[in-house]
Amino acid sequence: MNTQTPDRSPLVTGGCQCGAVRYAVYAEPYNHHICHCRMCQKAFGGFFAPLVNVRNEDFEVTRGKISLFRSSRDVERGFCANCGTPLTVFDDGSDHLNVSIGSFDEPARLKPEIQIGTESRMPWFGELDDLPGDTTQSAGEKSGFSDELAVIAATNHQHPDHDTEIWPPVTQGQDDDR
Repeated sequence: MNTQTPDRSPLVTGGCQCGAVRYAVYAEPYNHHICHCRMCQKAFGGFFAPLVNVRNEDFEVTRGKISLFRSSRDVERGFCANCGTPLTVFDDGSDHLNVSIGSFDEPARLKPEIQIGTESRMPWFGELDDLPGDTTQSAGEKSGFSDELAVIAATNHQHPDHDTEIWPPVTQGQDDDR
């Protein structure tokens, strides 16, 4: 991972849920994909890992440090040690790394184009689109959890989807000299 040069501006940015780790990407990500392999399922705690490729020289950590776990002989997975957000997958000796689509500030612009590791894809994965759906607010109202959702929204510690000078923000009664 490289150092930013003064003449470059980030094309896209992202980071972890808590804001302890932020990154910048200086070229368009490529190879937008979903990996269904069992290792990615466990690493992401989900049915798949949505990833894009970024050349090593086009990726820079701008805040904090990515913690690493060697998930196999040749692969290191990067995550935030604070909140656990999966951020990167790096194959030793590769000229690129995989970056988790969900950690980008604008994940909707990075639509997956292919699927890999399909031997481990959940057999009902193709049926998910047929499930009934609801917004968070509407589901909360229907199930009687509106008050709980309001508390969650009011006490949210999630980092916003853009870079910030300081995180976490200074709140009333908190010293500026952290």
